[in-house]
Amino acid sequence: MLSKFGLVPAAAMGLDVKRLLETVRPMQRACGADVPPAENPGVQLGIAMGIAATRFGRDKVTIIASPGIADLGAWLEQLLAESTGKHGRGLIPLADEPLATPERYGKDRFFAYLELEGQHDPSQRQAMATLEQAGHPVARISVKDIWHIGQEFFRWEIATAVAGAIIGIDPFNQPDVEASKNKTRALTDDYEKTHRLPGETPVFRENGLALYADPRNAAELGRHNTLTGYLKSHFGRVHAGAKSGDYVALLAYIERNEAHTQALTAMRTRICDKTLAATCLGFGPRFQHSTGQAYKGGPNSGVFLQITCDDPVDIDVPGHSYSFGVVKAAQASGDLEVLVERGRRALRIHLKDVDAGLVELAGAMDSALE
Repeated sequence: MLSKFGLVPAAAMGLDVKRLLETVRPMQRACGADVPPAENPGVQLGIAMGIAATRFGRDKVTIIASPGIADLGAWLEQLLAESTGKHGRGLIPLADEPLATPERYGKDRFFAYLELEGQHDPSQRQAMATLEQAGHPVARISVKDIWHIGQEFFRWEIATAVAGAIIGIDPFNQPDVEASKNKTRALTDDYEKTHRLPGETPVFRENGLALYADPRNAAELGRHNTLTGYLKSHFGRVHAGAKSGDYVALLAYIERNEAHTQALTAMRTRICDKTLAATCLGFGPRFQHSTGQAYKGGPNSGVFLQITCDDPVDIDVPGHSYSFGVVKAAQASGDLEVLVERGRRALRIHLKDVDAGLVELAGAMDSALE
């Protein structure tokens, strides 16, 4: 974000780039190579995350940020997942997960609380105090004002590099993001020739919803007569509540709007409450370039539910025989294929009508998690 790649859009948006960079400079000096680790804020945070993950199994970095800087969580998700999730290791970042009481969290959590001075949320502050009292590690960071977000960019970049060194990976590449891109490219190239995507046969259909699974996952799920039965079997594969426990990720290739976000966030809450597993929510294809790296290259501790839908309105891609809807479908298919190749527990549910389908899915999920 502090490179030319990030600063040019900031300038185009009308932000005072000079002020931003001047605010960052004190953190840059504080994180310098000549500053002892005990006094270096980036190194301190990185050591805490790295040691928590490798020695204590607390690899689910749960990000809590004041409402005024809540969107910082999405950027931190990308930084941590894309940098550390590879070779079967890594940190699994969680942003925008609804807060819960301590007994609903497993021993695989590391909490990072970023509080905006003068604009803190009392419920967040109280929740962090309760978590600390219950023995959960909480890293507290005070952000002076909105301009000091730049300092957090720098602090967390240093911290991620340090944590990566402790975990034993190279934080400066993203090999598994490219794997999904290659799958998508192959599918769209074939579409140019055949004018169709590869056919798929659902393992189950019900009320405008269809479930898809590869042979291995289908065999593990077994045969059921209801959507609830399949979801119960799928979430039954979640092992949580202990050190380095599983997490559940909802991978939604649907429009990212307030209604859909609320519906899927409610599902996250139910999943967390009933399984005690950490939960992630990503809208595709965006998440492929952030948390998607950790999902495919990180530890095999994820249980994935991919959600796709029909597109009532579509637009052709200029110069090609396919549409944007076809590209999205190819991205979802390529994403799922890589997850399956990596031995992940994955299931896809396709909604003919997205809004009605989400209501149907929520009801089935409630029954499955009882």
